[in-house]
Amino acid sequence: MVPGLRMLRFPIGQAYVWQDGDALTVIDTGIAGYAAKIAELGRIERIVLTHYHDDHIGSAAELRSLTGAPVHAHRLEAPVIRGDVPAPPPVVPPEERELFDRITPGVPVAPRSPVDEEVDEGDVLDFGGGARVLSIPGHTVGSIAIHLPEAGILYTGDTVATWDGAAIPGVFNVDRPQLLDSVRRLLDLKPDVLCVGHGDPLLTRA
Repeated sequence: MVPGLRMLRFPIGQAYVWQDGDALTVIDTGIAGYAAKIAELGRIERIVLTHYHDDHIGSAAELRSLTGAPVHAHRLEAPVIRGDVPAPPPVVPPEERELFDRITPGVPVAPRSPVDEEVDEGDVLDFGGGARVLSIPGHTVGSIAIHLPEAGILYTGDTVATWDGAAIPGVFNVDRPQLLDSVRRLLDLKPDVLCVGHGDPLLTRA
């Protein structure tokens, strides 16, 4: 894709790794069972979770244990990720039911994970020349995106997906109108590379 960026595919979902020198930042960790493979990539300095769904946080606890890398997540997602409160039940409209029923059996329940750093809108993380945290509710209440303006990269979590070479709104959302507002906000940033939670990354200025 671009120097410093790689994507990791899992049976369901994906994760991204950003490299600064020999330091790696992992954005989402996929489903449970892949921590050892992720840890083999190099020195992992931090783990950033875009939201609490099991296909994004599944390997976070084990990866943290293997590497000592701190976990970052939005303050509203952190209680669910830690296991302090249960995850809200999924919201599945009729038109998304078939997809949900097909995907769900392949997603193991994620082990709960510590969250070492709670983040929120406007925070800047120390990678990629300054990684801006954007609060983008709708898919979940505390979903975040990570924007690397210097590199032209935007990690959207599940707020945006891609299909047939185009960006589309994500599915299984707690508040679809709110999600659509978040999608518009993200696309207005006009990143060079759109790194989505499901689907191929989109090179918007190829």
